[in-house]
Amino acid sequence: MSISSVEKSATKKITLHIVPYLFIAYLVSFLDRVSITYSSLGGMDKALGITSSAFGLISGIFFIGYFVCTVPSNIMLNRYGARKWIARILVAWGIVTVITAWSNSVSHLYILRFLLGVAEAGFFPGVILYITFWFRSKERAKVVALFMTAPPLANALGAPLSIWVVQNIHWAGMPGWRWLFIFAGIPAVVLGIITFFYLSDKPDQAKWLSSEEKEWLSNELKKESINKRETKALSFKEVSKDKKVWKFAFTNLTYVIGLYGISFWMPRIIKSLSGVLTDTQVGYITMAPYICGAIAMVLMGVHSDRTRERKYHAAFAPLLGAFGLIGALIAPSPLVAVLMICVTTAGLYSFSGPYWAFTSATLTAEAAVVGIGIINSLGNFGGFIGPYVIGILNDVTGTVSFGIAFLALMLILTCIQVLAVKSGKNRTIVENQEPRNAV
Repeated sequence: MSISSVEKSATKKITLHIVPYLFIAYLVSFLDRVSITYSSLGGMDKALGITSSAFGLISGIFFIGYFVCTVPSNIMLNRYGARKWIARILVAWGIVTVITAWSNSVSHLYILRFLLGVAEAGFFPGVILYITFWFRSKERAKVVALFMTAPPLANALGAPLSIWVVQNIHWAGMPGWRWLFIFAGIPAVVLGIITFFYLSDKPDQAKWLSSEEKEWLSNELKKESINKRETKALSFKEVSKDKKVWKFAFTNLTYVIGLYGISFWMPRIIKSLSGVLTDTQVGYITMAPYICGAIAMVLMGVHSDRTRERKYHAAFAPLLGAFGLIGALIAPSPLVAVLMICVTTAGLYSFSGPYWAFTSATLTAEAAVVGIGIINSLGNFGGFIGPYVIGILNDVTGTVSFGIAFLALMLILTCIQVLAVKSGKNRTIVENQEPRNAV
């Protein structure tokens, strides 16, 4: 068999075996995260006496646990192998989600949501690392892009399904909002068990590849590994002196504030736009913005790749998101307001591709290894700040309008910060660096 034939067959097998599975696992992780949102609409707030500010803290405290344990989790992943550790992560977060069904107080939810962040910490970077074991640099951008469409699609599918569960499942005397946690957690446990047997750590362990395909892929990845060793990573102290790293880090922070502020509060925002919408209608309407976000993510990435322009694509996306939020505030009707929220999600989800490509092309290869870790870590705090601040503003003012305005301001700041970065020409440009902020 010729080298080109081996390359084609190996690439096809790997893509079909790994990408759909990782996509499903990432989709399940977001269903677990947002189950708190639809449980809130389905009666949890009334049953446990949850205020808006408490709900914001319950939503955001996940990211504190995630932040604290991401680095230790990555260390353990390197020690025990991606297959075993990813399986452990899936089982652990599934169990925590199921246990959440028996929460009887706000304090219980604080603890369990923090533990969910602890359990899920390391999943995204672990998957990104796993992808590098199987795909060459020139293929990884496409693979990661396919993988990262899971969050908006999870939100789109999860909205109507979650609303249906909380309204129609009342088995064994338990309300639907409790069953939602059980139904969200069980798939993660099942996937974790399957992962242990389904995935292989490295190509030479894959029984579904021929010996020729294993040899070809191992040689290709080994060549890239040798080339990477020629670049020496800078220390944390050295990288921390790079102003561009901190500019990108604060850009990521304000962006993630907007992203997760919308993600956790969208159903409530949509419901507040009209006094006549039922929870079921809110669930179906919520699908539309996330479908728009998934489509926009792909289109913006393709256009940015085609034009080879990153900075202005990255700046335009959050500005579009802010425009949509402002439009929702002043919309003359609920229909127009929902359309503007679709514009917002299109802007939010189309940001990541050009932004991380711009980051990779701007930082030197020596600074990127540690620098992208700093950017990702600071950005994760946005997942805590956004939902929590909206909850406080809602309690203080009695309306979500001020929370929406706050998110619009954060996205405008994101746009300004991107424009303020001078790309310039570095000593060594980082090529094909994978994104790290979609926790």
